[in-house]
Amino acid sequence: QVQLVDSGGGLVQPGGSLSLSCTASGPIVRIDVMGWYRQRRGQERELVATMMNDGRTNYLDSVKGRFTVSRDDSRNMAYLQMNSLNSVDTAVYYCNAVVCIPNSYGLTCAPYWGQGAQVTVSS
Repeated sequence: QVQLVDSGGGLVQPGGSLSLSCTASGPIVRIDVMGWYRQRRGQERELVATMMNDGRTNYLDSVKGRFTVSRDDSRNMAYLQMNSLNSVDTAVYYCNAVVCIPNSYGLTCAPYWGQGAQVTVSS
């Protein structure tokens, strides 16, 4: 089975930096998209940053210039570097990946989620 494990996060003061990492494991043939969503208290989950396997990225407008998503496909890992954090960034951050695994007919591709990592920005 495919499993995504989030790590990182924690408590940081406004203006500080944190990084998150995500490791995918299982019978993975290909990861099409890998990145991060977040859910703030009382809000719906929203896309933060994703990277396609061709390197194209997509960012939430409010994090552009502050957050950077990257991937290491040799390790099935993704990273989110978060700089200039502010209280609005406080949320649970979830790794998400569209992972392709082998089946009897070829490949099956589906989205998977990590368990989430709490990021709290507070003085």
